[in-house]
Amino acid sequence: MYRYDHYDQAMVEARVAEFRDQTRRRLEGKLTEEQFKPLRLMNGLYLQLHAYMLRVAIPYGTLSSRQLEMLATIADKYDRGYGHFTTRQNIQFNWIRLEDAPDALADLATVEMHAIQTSGNCIRNISCDHFAGAAADEIADPRPYAELLRQWSSFHPEFSYLPRKFKIAVIASERDRAAMRLHDIGIRLVTRGGALGAQFYVGGGMGRTPMIAPLIRDFVPIDQFITYAEAVLRVYNRYGRRDNKYKARIKILVHELGAEAFRREVEAEFAHLIEVGVEPPRAELERIKAHFADPPFAEGPTTIDAGDPAFARWVERNTHAHRHPAYVSAIISLKPAGGIPGDASAAQMRLVAELARQYSFDEVRVMHTQNLLLPHVAKADLPALWQALARAGLASANIDTIEDIIACPGLDYCSLANARSIPLAQRLSERFAATGRSAVLGELKLKISGCINACGHHHAGHIGILGVDKKGRENYQLSLGGSEAEDVSLARITGPGFDEDGVIAAVEKATEVYLAERKEGERFLDTYRRIGMEPFKEAIYGG
Repeated sequence: MYRYDHYDQAMVEARVAEFRDQTRRRLEGKLTEEQFKPLRLMNGLYLQLHAYMLRVAIPYGTLSSRQLEMLATIADKYDRGYGHFTTRQNIQFNWIRLEDAPDALADLATVEMHAIQTSGNCIRNISCDHFAGAAADEIADPRPYAELLRQWSSFHPEFSYLPRKFKIAVIASERDRAAMRLHDIGIRLVTRGGALGAQFYVGGGMGRTPMIAPLIRDFVPIDQFITYAEAVLRVYNRYGRRDNKYKARIKILVHELGAEAFRREVEAEFAHLIEVGVEPPRAELERIKAHFADPPFAEGPTTIDAGDPAFARWVERNTHAHRHPAYVSAIISLKPAGGIPGDASAAQMRLVAELARQYSFDEVRVMHTQNLLLPHVAKADLPALWQALARAGLASANIDTIEDIIACPGLDYCSLANARSIPLAQRLSERFAATGRSAVLGELKLKISGCINACGHHHAGHIGILGVDKKGRENYQLSLGGSEAEDVSLARITGPGFDEDGVIAAVEKATEVYLAERKEGERFLDTYRRIGMEPFKEAIYGG
């Protein structure tokens, strides 16, 4: 994985010192909250319902054991003993005291971590396929390109004050495991005539106006992909609206101009930038690539002896094919029945860090789905790994099932939320775990957002739930038919909303329709697309 050079370290340490002085002045009353707000947001510090929340960047979701142990230390020293992993492959600490924030950032800097550009109208944390560098189906490891994007975008003077926040995802396979087309820029590495390049999708996003990014360029040579990204950002910075934050995202610009007109603007800017010459030297990419060399894989058994039924279920649900035949990627579910999706205690983080040292070449990934991943686990080591996880309550075999719920913090923490997400997710996971239906239902992705900002990605759920305010009461809208994968689609609202009990009953009715109507091999999403909304609406709202 990438290691800071002296430029990276100096940059982060300088920012910590700067923020320490800003915080001191705020605490002494020399800065008002209005003056301090943009300064703290530049360092990932939000003021939420009950306390400050610190969002820490985890570039493309990759952590070393040492870094994960530091996150555990942050949780113990400055929070309440846990952290929350997000759909952007970051971690959030929800109970930070303002006077402690500079010390927390200083501690992070000792392990090459920071909270820079995790907030504000700038280019946010670059996300990536969590199986990058391990997946059997990728054409190249996308992480070096994500790292080059990170370096290019960090403190970029032209893009520090964009019309709105900006999110980029990078993948390298036909399978989309990073919701790539629901980002401001989605990049897929591809080959044409044996040459590596990038497809650019621009103008996706969720929130109050969800949109799927159209393809803007089918192939950009890989030694020009930073230049093309810069062209896209320049066009957005030039024409993006700044008078209305609800219409300021690039998806609105692409929609209002039209994909063809937007493409022409980008192509003209791209041609200009090619002449100017803004692409980093090839030597820099090669330097970065050296940090992502393969670990020393060993030959070993290529099959798994899964005699124990519980172990067999975990292997089936929680492991993913690796490009080396003697290895798999092992997913650690942070979604036990009744648990808070994405939360991990300090003790759990330390355990995962130690297991990464023992079994995964000292590497952990944060998944877009709010779980953790050991990317390189020898098949021979899986029984021992599973037993260690089971002892710690981390062996839930529920990946991609209805229990593997994505949920935002909701009204328990967030000042923007209209309804609680966490208790609803807990009750749903308990209900389906108790009935034993999760395994029967198979792949069924349920996502919950506590407000229209859609941090829980409800638009992209096979079943999506949105919390709204209905005359001062929490209400939940149910949607069906979304997907953030390569078969990307936006969910449709079924009809009037429900209270918490009602939406749980509605979810159950929707799954009953699926079980009654599905054909062999169909997922919930496939059945919904085949039979349409009406049978579901009839079951949910009918007498």
